[in-house]
Amino acid sequence: MAKSSSSSNAYLLVPIALIAVLLSTAVIRGPSLVTPSGIGSAIIVAAPLILATYALMVLAVTGRGTVDLAVGPLLAFINVVVVKLSTAGYLSSPIATFIVAIGLGMAYQLLFALIIIFVRVQPIIVALSGFLALTGINLVILPRPGGSAPEFMMGWGSGTSIFSPVLLIIVLATVGWYLFTATTFYSNLKMMGYDERAAWTSGVKTDIVRIGAHLIAGIYVALGALCYTALISSGDPTQGQNMTLTAVTALVLGGVALSGGRGGATGALMGAVSLWLIGYVLSTFNFGAIQAFMTQMVYGVILVLSLLLTLLVPVISRYVNFISPWSAFLVLGLIVVGIMLHVATSGTYGGGEHQIVGEALADRYFLTAPARFGGGSGQFFNSVQGVALLVGLAAIAFVATARLVNADAGARRMSLFLYVVVAVFIVALFAAAVIQPEFHLFGRGG
Repeated sequence: MAKSSSSSNAYLLVPIALIAVLLSTAVIRGPSLVTPSGIGSAIIVAAPLILATYALMVLAVTGRGTVDLAVGPLLAFINVVVVKLSTAGYLSSPIATFIVAIGLGMAYQLLFALIIIFVRVQPIIVALSGFLALTGINLVILPRPGGSAPEFMMGWGSGTSIFSPVLLIIVLATVGWYLFTATTFYSNLKMMGYDERAAWTSGVKTDIVRIGAHLIAGIYVALGALCYTALISSGDPTQGQNMTLTAVTALVLGGVALSGGRGGATGALMGAVSLWLIGYVLSTFNFGAIQAFMTQMVYGVILVLSLLLTLLVPVISRYVNFISPWSAFLVLGLIVVGIMLHVATSGTYGGGEHQIVGEALADRYFLTAPARFGGGSGQFFNSVQGVALLVGLAAIAFVATARLVNADAGARRMSLFLYVVVAVFIVALFAAAVIQPEFHLFGRGG
């Protein structure tokens, strides 16, 4: 049973590895990320994307290629309506604001589901129609960015501390999904996503399940719109289009199958955070006038590569089926935490100077400008940290090799991955032989 569960979650290996690489790079490039204000600003900025990705994930699991392209304009629609009512003095209570936002999200998604069920129109056509309609409606309601958010939201988007109402919303939304996965309704939802005809033959009321999934997606979009309103403290009818593209990309990065039946909050969360980290890392580089184009190009390249890697996961998992996603998460998580601790304590170990980054897109990815390493002694590790790193890498290499040997103990010939391990050791010995004697591992000698 455990092996079956591990193989069914093999698609998570790609987003886990991706987020580990991106988070390590982001922390090294922008050390100010590892501070209470840095983490707090990251949460408030990434929250709308995370919740929008959750909404797309729920719909994608239902099958039929249901990707709601209108998720961005719907989020902007709820944003401008809340701001318009708040500016007019009709919304001031938190309860009333949440009721209006969630009601609008659920009403649109209910209409979406009813059109798919009874009019028999393909979901992609309904989604594209909603995208175009809501984009125009948003501009009618609020022709240009402006207005003011409800008074109680003004302090939500400050990003000065880790714990905030926005973090609470994300935690409740995530926990709510995991509680939902323990229900029979979720089992019917996944069954319908894999094969709707078989689910209907088994007695599943597919129409009711689809409506329920759309209503849940409407709740997630509404929560994302409230977080977005708290972030900008005003209304903006123009950001919906970018949000749709970003959320769909995050959905794919999270390993969610657009064909249905596979996906969850874990992959969607990692995909959304990975996409935010991509923007964060790119913002620490200076690409001049092509900064925005470079960001979009990297989004597209990583999207294509992630799709290819996701397609290769079933093939790769035949050879590395002893690696569970959660063990990979644990090992990579320990490495990333070690890097974060090193960066956070770099001043104690005589680290380099920090250079403040001021890029054109900085306000899109963080609330406070990050600082990156520049200058200094050029020695990234001290001797104690270097020994600890080598011991950790040696332990990981030993465990991986032992598991590979154990997995192939009954095979008649050595597998490809054992050949790779042997080749790596040979290359390492060759590198150790050619390195100049005066070169030191953690810095150059005097």
